[in-house]
Amino acid sequence: MKVAVIYNRESQKVINLFGQPNREKYGIKAINRIVNALKKAGHQAIALEGDKDLIDNLEEFMPRALKGERPGMAFNLSYGIQGQARYTHVPGILEMVGVPYVGSGPLAHSLALDKVVAKMLFAQRGVPTPEFAVLDAPGFELPDLAFPLIVKPKNEAVSFGIRIVHDEAELREAAGVIFEQFDQPVLAERYIEGREINVGLLGNGTALEAFPPAELIFGEGGPQIYTMEDKKHTSGREVRVQCPADIEPALAAKAKATALQAFHVLGCYDCARVDMRVDAAGNLYVLEINSLPSLGEHGSYVAGAEAVGLDFDALVVRLVEVAAARYFGTPNPPDLSRRRSDPKHAAFAFLTERRDRLEKLLEEWTGVGSRSDDPVGIRLAAQRLTEQMTDIGLRLVRELTDDRDIWTWESPAGLAGGTLVVGHLDVPVNPQLGMEHFHRDPEWLYGEGVGSSRASLAMLEMALRAVKHVRRLNRTKLGVAIYADEGRDCEESTEVLRRACADAGRVLVLNPGNAGDRIITSRRGQRRYRLRVEGKALRLGQAGRSAEVMRVLYRKLDELTGLTDRKTRVAVSVSDIATDAFPMRLPHRVRIGLQVSYPDQVQVAALDRAMRAILRGGGVHWDLVMVSDRPPMPERKINVPLVQGLKDIAAEWDIPLGTDSSLWPSAAGLVPDRVPVVCGLGPVASDLFTSDEAVSRISLVQRTLLLMQCLLDG
Repeated sequence: MKVAVIYNRESQKVINLFGQPNREKYGIKAINRIVNALKKAGHQAIALEGDKDLIDNLEEFMPRALKGERPGMAFNLSYGIQGQARYTHVPGILEMVGVPYVGSGPLAHSLALDKVVAKMLFAQRGVPTPEFAVLDAPGFELPDLAFPLIVKPKNEAVSFGIRIVHDEAELREAAGVIFEQFDQPVLAERYIEGREINVGLLGNGTALEAFPPAELIFGEGGPQIYTMEDKKHTSGREVRVQCPADIEPALAAKAKATALQAFHVLGCYDCARVDMRVDAAGNLYVLEINSLPSLGEHGSYVAGAEAVGLDFDALVVRLVEVAAARYFGTPNPPDLSRRRSDPKHAAFAFLTERRDRLEKLLEEWTGVGSRSDDPVGIRLAAQRLTEQMTDIGLRLVRELTDDRDIWTWESPAGLAGGTLVVGHLDVPVNPQLGMEHFHRDPEWLYGEGVGSSRASLAMLEMALRAVKHVRRLNRTKLGVAIYADEGRDCEESTEVLRRACADAGRVLVLNPGNAGDRIITSRRGQRRYRLRVEGKALRLGQAGRSAEVMRVLYRKLDELTGLTDRKTRVAVSVSDIATDAFPMRLPHRVRIGLQVSYPDQVQVAALDRAMRAILRGGGVHWDLVMVSDRPPMPERKINVPLVQGLKDIAAEWDIPLGTDSSLWPSAAGLVPDRVPVVCGLGPVASDLFTSDEAVSRISLVQRTLLLMQCLLDG
């Protein structure tokens, strides 16, 4: 499990430094001990400051969980940075963003920190606590309590401002210090002469356990209370912890029962430490409950755990287990091992246990340069892919491979009548753009080709390895066709792709999904034309009958783009213009790139005739050549069961999934009409073919799960 240990130590990353600052700090040694204990137990653990960057850091470390997946957990040690009820700040954030955590919730922390409210609740529920009064401001009336008294800030912890006072003068002096330093009311309570014991608690509900009481043994000199100077080792005396305390068994049992009652009164979770005093007659008084007990190695909570056989590492692990039991109803977060006889759940567990590996695969692929105009890079990428497919257990289909523009593999059961997964190896990108290296933020993964190509390759490998892991690869009919000329409109791979798709029973194309978690069920076709216009080389302002090439061309281009018609779903646009001219002459030759989008062959044939009819006359020579033609992927009834099957899988695993159409073509247009096909099964991407290209982190794992389950259903 991923566990983020959250603490406050040095960071002041807030919008404004405002309000009462936190004075409590966890020792870096203790933080490291906790992290190391978690790692030794097999958890992935990191330490994070509980500041304004916490949400982003958590989301990067533990992205949103899938349905049934083990979520990450926070191990909360945070005292807060500033302001009121600081113990509640991080738990409140964790509640908001939906991250399970070790320890009490905001309400219990708030009640425990407000010593007056806590004592009122204790008194109401029969938990013994010393009589008390609240001093609201300087000039207070003397409380009706017998001296000596204990004074402390109303809303602080760890002995801040605590002092024994023996008369009114000392009371007003000590209270004045608290008013000035802490800017809050003062709690004054009857001082209980006697011994101080602490009882640690671990668990919840009927499984809540109390450790043996631990006694604080105060050295010579100073008051018989645990002061801040004692904790900072500046008091000149030693305060040691004796656990179990040297008290009668009946008193120990009573102390444990009282601690359990106090824990329930405030609604604490997982762990706490109850501080008590015992007078000479053996009467117990609860002073306070620490809802965030220190895990310092010399503290009474750790000593209590050791007394029941939990060393430090075991205590830390047990705290995680206790919190997991509270959230998930089991000693550990949900373990799917009991259901792993079911291939679907076994494959799901394989994937979710390797989410980090999935992103690592994507990072590795993003570092492999194979732009569409880089044959050397494509060859090296193909070698890497071939090694992966061979390692998984797929065999190369020679008759569907040319080792330059397309490679096809099949499972031992063969491709015929099975599922064909199609993707591309090249990265179509403007060659003038610099290479964008892999990086991430909490929601998106960035890098060259990360959405157009790389994410699909990573998810394909992980899905195939999951199918192999559950021993279904050898008997599942499937194939993989990867081509390397997407940036060249599939000029060389088209015929082989057509044959591969014709052999399949269904085709899944791993182009990126559309925004809104949509797969593609129809696409427009696209043609590219190269138009060359040539006339005479004229001087500027030259009179005569000869036409000026650019003036004629612009009129014709206006007519061509005027063929765009939303009703018939055709569009014509100019993609680029380049001119040739002699020195001191106007352009005599112009080369124009044209793009045409169309829904079907009937419409494009009519559009082609209309274009050629326009490009006549004008005193210049016209030459229109079709450079490429990528067929459309029309909506068709044969696709309905395949789309519905994907929707059923998505519903089973709570994966958002819708359908959409696209203006852009893909290899899906090469699939014969009799073969079901779905496109856009890759992760949702943004800013394709730019330096900001990215894929959604959660979509990457969701679409990998979708592909994996679809292959198992195949």
